[in-house]
Amino acid sequence: MSNVRDFGATGDGTADDTQAIQHALADGDGEVVFPRGNYRVTRTLHVPLQKFGRTSLSGSGGVAKLIMDGPGACLAIEATHTGTADPASFREQQWQQERMPTVDGIEIEGRHKEADGILLRGVVQPTLTRVLIRRVRTALKVTGRARNVIVNGCHFYENSGVGIHLAQLNLHQVIIADSHISYCRLGGIRIEDSEIRNLQITGNDIEYNNYRAHKRQFPDAAGEPTAEIYIDVSTGSVREGTIASNTIQATYSPGGANIRFLGSGETGHEKAGMWTITGNLIGSQSNNIHLTRAYGVNITGNYIYSGHHRNLLVEDSRNIVVGSNSFGHNADYGNKALATGLRFVNCRNCNLTGVLIQDAPLGQHTVSGAVALQRDALVEIIDGQSFNISGCQILDGTPVGLRLENCSNSLVSGCSILDQRSERKMRRAIECRGGTGNLISNNRLSGRKADLPADRPGFTVSGNVFDS
Repeated sequence: MSNVRDFGATGDGTADDTQAIQHALADGDGEVVFPRGNYRVTRTLHVPLQKFGRTSLSGSGGVAKLIMDGPGACLAIEATHTGTADPASFREQQWQQERMPTVDGIEIEGRHKEADGILLRGVVQPTLTRVLIRRVRTALKVTGRARNVIVNGCHFYENSGVGIHLAQLNLHQVIIADSHISYCRLGGIRIEDSEIRNLQITGNDIEYNNYRAHKRQFPDAAGEPTAEIYIDVSTGSVREGTIASNTIQATYSPGGANIRFLGSGETGHEKAGMWTITGNLIGSQSNNIHLTRAYGVNITGNYIYSGHHRNLLVEDSRNIVVGSNSFGHNADYGNKALATGLRFVNCRNCNLTGVLIQDAPLGQHTVSGAVALQRDALVEIIDGQSFNISGCQILDGTPVGLRLENCSNSLVSGCSILDQRSERKMRRAIECRGGTGNLISNNRLSGRKADLPADRPGFTVSGNVFDS
């Protein structure tokens, strides 16, 4: 065990302890311990594992703090992995020198406007536990070529950049679990320009990651789009992942989202996809889930509420499955409701099955200062191909329950599209505008049979029951 005090660190928050800590990292026994104290550093603490060997840093259960009083990462851990996760691709030196660096029970706080938290580059099995990083730009950045990353039980709070930034990264097997990621201006978890497979985001509280907590420092940043989980595949690809059992919510920000996928290319679908979004509580952003050019995303078992623009917005995507979710409101706010809505544009091969969606009683936003709602229906399918909408309850839609515009080869079956309000506001249950090869059958609908396009080419209508 190498106690940084034995190498000359004071931990008084004033003296520059950079050289002493770097000395402990380079010449200690690899188990570097920080007793209780505030350790001021003015330049990056470098840990080249191929040179230093196996390394761990411990803040003695959370009582030690590193104060980064200079630009750049407070701690940079670097290694030399160039292979895959296959055991045959590892060199023996990596197991002897570079595997599983750990950081546990320590706080990092920024004191310089260009300070960052931890940088991991080319590292295998890095493990962060019980780490608090606050008031830096980016709390944790993973880059280069990495495998088997674990972030567990950490707090990334009040940072002017990103909470966890995966950028210029080739990575397989990463688990982000049981952590609190909040009040980071450019997103909670943000992925850019990377090739990533097998990403699990599980059991976290990810919230309020937008400009609102940083207005004083960044007064002109309101229009910069962000998200709690932001997956940008303008370049690279991100596939094979889960977002499960998290609380993901925010205060409204213009163009913001709780979960955002941005695919790429003319087709682009294969580059952002093969994901499940399951068992989460997701609410209170402009778009709660926003998918663009995504492929193979399953959204099920979530409660999704109070989207300012849409609870779910899907564009230019295919093979999207939305099942057994509830789209609604937060009852804690009483009559201060945000009208819900789902919108699909230019999508194909999509299923909406077993969904419950209920609009606000007044069919409009009743929250002071909310952006005016503009929509044609509670559920909008525009230029859709091969949609299966079955077993859904679409309740209290305003002005229309379900709108199909220029859709083809789609089915609406076994749904209840009803206005349950004492004063009805839904003009019609289903509105159809153009399309070919569509079937509307065996639904329970508010309104009149005459509202459906029974004699219009492109629609077959049969077996529906009307309440008036």
